[in-house]
Amino acid sequence: MLDAIRWDTDLIRRYDLAGPRYTSYPTAVQFNSQVGTFDLFHALRDSRKALRPLSLYVHVPFCANICYYCACNKVITKDRGRALPYLQRLEQEIQLIACHLDPAQKVEQLHFGGGTPTFLSHDELRQLMAHLRKHFNLLNDDSGDYGIEIDPREADWSTMGLLRELGFNRVSIGLQDLDPAVQRAVNRLQSLEETRAVIDAARTLQFRSINIDLIYGLPKQTPDNFARTVEEVISLQPDRLSVFNYAHLPERFMPQRRINGNELPSPTQKLEMLQRTIEQLTAAGYRYIGMDHFALPDDELAIAQEESTLQRNFQGYTTHGHCDLIGLGVSAISQIGDLYCQNSSDLNHYQNTLAGAQLATSRGLVCNADDRLRRAVIQQLICNFSLDFAEIERTFNIDFQGYFGALWPQLQGMAKDGLIELDRERINVLPAGRLLVRSVCMVFDAYLEQQNRQRFSRVI
Repeated sequence: MLDAIRWDTDLIRRYDLAGPRYTSYPTAVQFNSQVGTFDLFHALRDSRKALRPLSLYVHVPFCANICYYCACNKVITKDRGRALPYLQRLEQEIQLIACHLDPAQKVEQLHFGGGTPTFLSHDELRQLMAHLRKHFNLLNDDSGDYGIEIDPREADWSTMGLLRELGFNRVSIGLQDLDPAVQRAVNRLQSLEETRAVIDAARTLQFRSINIDLIYGLPKQTPDNFARTVEEVISLQPDRLSVFNYAHLPERFMPQRRINGNELPSPTQKLEMLQRTIEQLTAAGYRYIGMDHFALPDDELAIAQEESTLQRNFQGYTTHGHCDLIGLGVSAISQIGDLYCQNSSDLNHYQNTLAGAQLATSRGLVCNADDRLRRAVIQQLICNFSLDFAEIERTFNIDFQGYFGALWPQLQGMAKDGLIELDRERINVLPAGRLLVRSVCMVFDAYLEQQNRQRFSRVI
């Protein structure tokens, strides 16, 4: 079993820098407009030839209400009719993509994100899933990981029953904070009872996994009131928890301009919130998976980490990193072999392009040999908190210390500070360094010095 993480305030203050979350390497910041549909078709052909399994991500951008903290690609509207033209273009995209793949390629993982996927009516959800099943090889035996993001204010027992009937077996529930003053400050009023009702329905209907999202650093939060939220959430016993650090970037995300910056907790208070949250969750039996994520010991993520098979992609931590990830919908990102590509983030442009029977691919990147090598290094560190040099050397036919010689002084400095153990054979991220694993990964990021760090959130 992995050792528990250790809180070291001095170390955190020294290494709490802004940097990528490494759901990919290179990160989406490196995507460029030189990549288009030709590259996507080429990657899909390679996927078809290799008969690689698939992971599908479907983006539903609509929300009935705006949450001021949100940095997602979304459309705020009370008009449910706006979903219809979008779904028509989404179904067109599904058809255009699927015809370049082999029906034998199984969809091991499916995730509906947003926005609010349950903004769609029951009939619209039925039709969308029927269209996906018609064009992709979705599993019918409940063995796939088929998840959907839920806003408890937009779901009830009948919604949960429909989702289970359609094949979903995992739910991720947005909660963020239970304190009414915090909820009012971010315009997301949501009671514990609403959340509990959805979780009770999921358990009764035998959904396989329940995740709850929390955010610390929101306006009017204090270490004490956030600890009460965490306590209530623990009583709900979710299988997984995501505890995100709120990054206040009003210059980039317009809804955040409605947040009163004077009501935000101080950096010291945020650190205390995280420390207490870790203590509460650890005492309740949750394991720290990494990068804001916690899971019960019998959860697939915790087991995969124990067995060093955990992976990370645009879906976050996953046991399906071997799949080609196909993103469908506005702003959705695909990772197919060495290709990353993203659809247009503008809803009108996305719909108009597909109306002309063209895919809406707007930008991306094709990984080179150095990208693939560094991606493997970062993946091992961020998932397993360790890196075996010999394994990398065999896979990429390099001498590790020779290839990364220029980085050695930085790594030695981290070893001296107690973040990592470093010798000629491997790197082990120590318990005090696990909260800061992004900082360790950043050492291997060849693009970071060229980037504006203000584009990224801080590590803690």
